[in-house]
Amino acid sequence: MNNWIRQFHRWVSIVFTVTVLANFAVMSQQPPPPWIVYSPLPPLFLLLFSGLYLFAVPYVAKWRAGRRAA
Repeated sequence: MNNWIRQFHRWVSIVFTVTVLANFAVMSQQPPPPWIVYSPLPPLFLLLFSGLYLFAVPYVAKWRAGRRAA
């Protein structure tokens, strides 16, 4: 499960980067439509949740290992 979430996080980060670059490219040409401006937000929220999970995994594993030893 952790490997799947890690891979998902990597691919979503690529999608997020592309949407941000597209956002800047369109903003330099003309006033952008709202769907271009807000397009980075869904991948950003996915990155938030998967990143928080990946951040917490080592701490939860350490906490569980400590409980088993006691």
